[in-house]
Amino acid sequence: MGLQIRDDRQMKALTGLSQAQCDSVLPVFRDIYQATQRKTYAAGVASGTRRRKPGGGSQGKRPTLAEKLRFVLYAYKTYPTFAVLGPQCAMGRSNANENLPQLSPILYDTLVD
Repeated sequence: MGLQIRDDRQMKALTGLSQAQCDSVLPVFRDIYQATQRKTYAAGVASGTRRRKPGGGSQGKRPTLAEKLRFVLYAYKTYPTFAVLGPQCAMGRSNANENLPQLSPILYDTLVD
């Protein structure tokens, strides 16, 4: 995340979760994210639109799942506009606009689980 989180107090202020809570949610988030990726890959293969193998292509601004989790938690905790969210998280406004709707259902399923 473009924001530097110094301590647990700041983590809670920016995401709504402590570092320990975030660490406990991460394995569930990882499992649901990977299942979603496999489902997307299978749909691409079935329709014939898939061009790359899983993991191929350029890496995004949030390379780790922990950063993706912090990004989506931060976005919902502070609820900034995409014009503010993008630069704060070291990405463009349009990338923030693309990433948040992709990660939101995964976060929802994680929190429900």
